[in-house]
Amino acid sequence: MRYVALNGQLVDKEQAVVSVYDHGFLYGIGLFETMRTYGGVPFRLGLHLQRLADGCRRLGIRYAPDEAEIRGLIRDLLRANGLADGYVRFSVSAGEGPLGLPDAEYESPVQVIHCKPLPPAPERKVLQLLRLRRNTPEGIVREKSFHYMNNVLARRELAGYPWAPGAEGLFLTVDGHVAEGVVSNVFFVEGGVLCTPSLEAGILPGITRGEVLRLAAEAGIETREGMYAPERLWRAEEVFVTNSVQELVPVHAIYDENGSVRWSGGPHPVTEQLRSAYRNEIDAEVRRFAGA
Repeated sequence: MRYVALNGQLVDKEQAVVSVYDHGFLYGIGLFETMRTYGGVPFRLGLHLQRLADGCRRLGIRYAPDEAEIRGLIRDLLRANGLADGYVRFSVSAGEGPLGLPDAEYESPVQVIHCKPLPPAPERKVLQLLRLRRNTPEGIVREKSFHYMNNVLARRELAGYPWAPGAEGLFLTVDGHVAEGVVSNVFFVEGGVLCTPSLEAGILPGITRGEVLRLAAEAGIETREGMYAPERLWRAEEVFVTNSVQELVPVHAIYDENGSVRWSGGPHPVTEQLRSAYRNEIDAEVRRFAGA
């Protein structure tokens, strides 16, 4: 991709630079959102920006996103890069500051939007239980922050499991409860009830996770959020993962660290019901914002 959006302007990626004194670079003080577009429309952009704004307040970054402006920038960036649709990352870094830990708010954050072609959409996934445990959030809630070493190390660990190529890694908490995937939230169906780890497990409050819980409630599907031992997954009727780029993806097998299959399953009627409802929401949002 040739162009990025930097502080509201499209620029050649070779000219897009951030200061070595930016506290996003120095201390990881920054947040980002990833999403995809449908017909050029970023799905649930308002929810992504609300989560970003809430995180900026907690980190002391003075930034209030303008949804209409960002929607237009994403549209223009896709066009400039020759994409009808794409994977979009919107980042807000703290901006420049002196060396040393700050005690004041950041007044001049840096905003960057990247895009790239959408990856192939998986029809189903394998989960691989990780040895590496999910780190605890740096603050009161897990931010989608520049602190991503735990996720990077997990992805590297996955490369060491030859029986599960392309698998999503499954984190447990430090005390052994199911947490989340490397880039996804996890759901399972047990006795017809839709279950997912609680935010108390230190997981990211995913946008798609929240949409699934809302759609399930509207469909009359009972939902529970809790702290679950991995053995609950081994007994599940269905398992699926969610994120904003891949939507809802059924899981057909879960491996442990030794390559043993701990769960396999299908079909996924609850998953498919929710995936259909989610896609109806996408269609409605595209109709609402197409041409905006």
